[in-house]
Amino acid sequence: MARRFERSRRGVTATFDDDERALLSGLLSEVSQLLDDGTTPSEDPLEAMVGTGGSTTPPSDPAVARLLPQAAKDDPDAAREFRRLTERGLRQRKRDGLERARATLERPGPLVLDAEEQHAWLVALTDVRLVLAERLGLRTDDDAEAVLAEVAESSPEDPRVWMASVYDFLTWLQETLVGALAKQLPRG
Repeated sequence: MARRFERSRRGVTATFDDDERALLSGLLSEVSQLLDDGTTPSEDPLEAMVGTGGSTTPPSDPAVARLLPQAAKDDPDAAREFRRLTERGLRQRKRDGLERARATLERPGPLVLDAEEQHAWLVALTDVRLVLAERLGLRTDDDAEAVLAEVAESSPEDPRVWMASVYDFLTWLQETLVGALAKQLPRG
């Protein structure tokens, strides 16, 4: 059974059993795959280096669109240009972070995270939770309460019950990570 993220002399640690590791690894991989837009790297060396030259239209999958939100909602031209200049790099950074977090799960024993891995886990958990939230229709606290009431009355075979349970687990996990990270901040 998962043990919360905690601050120790060795750094930030957590313990997961094999099933939890498999679940987390699978979720991190699935979100990474969602972020793969299938485009090949740019031939332009500058574009390849800075990650520009991407699409100018928002993703059609609402969950991916939530990970890559529209900028400048009042100015469609600026939003398209911003997306063109940032989306490819943002997708790659998110995929790199998801992979970095997933790779820590392959190490035997409890997780002991360095500073870069802590950051990768924090962002990766946010990204996975955003995808699940979109799939569950969570936008507000009222939505969360409605989904909780719905799944409480649903059959255990309903996939929304599983998704809501996983979302709740990831929320708890992220809260413990934030708590562990907050302990290393200077007091005062």
